[in-house]
Amino acid sequence: METSTKTARQLYEELKADPRRRRFGFGRKPALVNVDLQNAYTRPAEFPTAYQTDPRQIEYVNGLARRMRTHGCPVIWTFVAYLDSGEDCGVWGTRADLSRSLRSITAEDQRSRLDDRCDIDRERDIVMNKRMASAFFETNLGSLLTYHRVDTVIVTGGSTSGCVRATVVDSLSRSFRTIVPEECVADKHESPHFANLYDMMAKYADVLTVAEVVDFLERYEPLVS
Repeated sequence: METSTKTARQLYEELKADPRRRRFGFGRKPALVNVDLQNAYTRPAEFPTAYQTDPRQIEYVNGLARRMRTHGCPVIWTFVAYLDSGEDCGVWGTRADLSRSLRSITAEDQRSRLDDRCDIDRERDIVMNKRMASAFFETNLGSLLTYHRVDTVIVTGGSTSGCVRATVVDSLSRSFRTIVPEECVADKHESPHFANLYDMMAKYADVLTVAEVVDFLERYEPLVS
C-alpha cells in the first residue's frame, strides 16, 4: 500500500487535474437520479443527521432537473422511509448509532419528506422509496431506465460516501455511463466526501463540475423514436 501525508481533498484535486485521466463520457440518453434529498439529510439546523457541502446544491439539482425535463429525459427522486416497526430496515437498522436516525424514519415522519426546496414535477417526475443504500437495490429503477432507453445516469444527492457511492457502483455494474456533478453531492465530513469522490472518479464514474453537465444538456439532442 502506498502511504501519503496528503489529505483526501488533495488526492482528489490531483486526480481531477491529471490530463491523462480517461472518461466514460455521456451516452445517447441520460436520466437524473437525485438520491435522498429529504429533510433528514438536507436540514442541518433541524436534524443532527443532516449535512451540507455546497450551499447551492439543491439549486444546482433543480437546474439539472429542469433541463432534463425539457429534453424528455427521466428525473427520479429517491427517499428513505421505513415501516413503523422498522423491520424493512433489516440488519442495517440494528446498529446502535443508526437505530434512532435510520429505522425510525417512517413515511409519516417529517424527516422522510423531500426537501421543499426541491423543484419536483409531481406529474412527470418519479418519486421512489428505497430502503437500502443503492437506489437500484430492490427497486424498479433498473427496469425503468431500460424502458426509457437510458444509457447514462447522472447521480446527485447524499451522502457522497454512502447512498450516492452505492448507487454509482450499482449504476456502473449495470453498464450505465455514470456521471456525478461535484457540487450536487454532499456528505457530513470532508474526508469521506473527497475520498469517495476520488474513488468514484478513479473507478466508477465521471466526476464533473455541474457546469460541464449543464453544457452537455444544453447541447443535447434527444433520441428520435
